[in-house]
Amino acid sequence: MTTTGFKVTGMTCGHCEMAVRSEVSKIAGVEQVDVSAATGVLVVTSDAPVEDAQVLAAVEEAGYDAVRVR
Repeated sequence: MTTTGFKVTGMTCGHCEMAVRSEVSKIAGVEQVDVSAATGVLVVTSDAPVEDAQVLAAVEEAGYDAVRVR
């Protein structure tokens, strides 16, 4: 398993979290998505490394911006 963290800006509520979770979950290989509007942290767990560009594009599709942090 691979875990990657991102900092997401612009989220303010549970609906924001749901939108990000929904888009990121569509990426092939993603097993778990943990996201918090309170902290702006997104943690993606996958069975194999997922390209940052895919996660960033999914977050953008949900209407937010993100950068990789770990």
